[in-house]
Amino acid sequence: MRRAIFSLLLLAILATLASAQQDSSPSSIDQQLADLQATIDGRRHTLDALEKKIDDVLWFERVGDVAAIDKVRLWGPPRWQEESSTAIGAGQPLKFWAYVFIPRHLDRTQKAPLLVFPHGGVHGDFTTYYTHIVREMVAQGYVVVAPEYRGSTGYGRGVYENIDYGGLETEDAHASRAYMLENYPFLDGDRVGMVGWSHGGLISLLNCFRHPDDYACLYAGVPVSDLIARLGYLGEDYAALYSADYHIGQTIEENIEEYKRRSPAWNAEQLQTPALIFTNRGDEDVNVLEVEHLIKSLKAEDKSFDYEIFDIAGGHSFDRLDTREAQEIRLRIYRFLAQHLQPAHPFDDVDELHAAGYR
Repeated sequence: MRRAIFSLLLLAILATLASAQQDSSPSSIDQQLADLQATIDGRRHTLDALEKKIDDVLWFERVGDVAAIDKVRLWGPPRWQEESSTAIGAGQPLKFWAYVFIPRHLDRTQKAPLLVFPHGGVHGDFTTYYTHIVREMVAQGYVVVAPEYRGSTGYGRGVYENIDYGGLETEDAHASRAYMLENYPFLDGDRVGMVGWSHGGLISLLNCFRHPDDYACLYAGVPVSDLIARLGYLGEDYAALYSADYHIGQTIEENIEEYKRRSPAWNAEQLQTPALIFTNRGDEDVNVLEVEHLIKSLKAEDKSFDYEIFDIAGGHSFDRLDTREAQEIRLRIYRFLAQHLQPAHPFDDVDELHAAGYR
């Protein structure tokens, strides 16, 4: 299937180049290039959608023995800005998908804790990359909801261009919390935590900043913390993802306050939720300087929180790997969560974690 898609894309490129040779006026060439880019984008979204469907099947194969799995359709707030307030559908809630994982042996006569688990990545999605971590969570007695918030990949161009990084995507995550509590009566609304890495760590922080009474604790791993610094060290191509017309629509130079609003380090005074933050000096994605800014900001606001800056192998994924060292770090995360969420079967040691997460 992938080969067929790339073959179609190649044919489209060749056809466009042949057409451009017949009419080489500057305006025609610009139009041909725009059409070519549109074709490439369309094929890319088609391929992403195919990969998403395959990965959805893999979830059942890799986790279905320990969890009842569902994929539900929810809605969050309308777009934060729209081209026209009078167009068809303007002002309507945005729909998105979310994964639900419920332990197969959960005692539904007792109240259970919930983890809201937003994925990472600009235009990322929740994939079986997290297989072992989800298995570890459900083994402890956690119900997990993983929102495919606005901007996620695998659902077509429309969802992709609804991205609102550090903005209303946080409300999509919060809407997934509300959905779970409304539809699963065995969940305990006082025992809800958030867990996220990278971009998901940013969402966890900002979500708890904005809804402090709704979360008992949060874990933020290698969280994106300062968009102003981040866009400075990652360059123009990365910055263009944010200043795109369908996204923020302005650069940092044009609207620095908007980028500060979307950055945890610039909103540290809002933290009220018990928090654990881990980062790594060798991170090749979220430079440690971002998280150091967050930590210093939280200290300046006299906030109570736990953190550690590691200096170990593994880079951005250091505590998500399948190594013994990463498992031992995750055990520390789970112990922190268990203090606040009291799952039915908390891990006692790393051997128990390994036995639950790996078949």
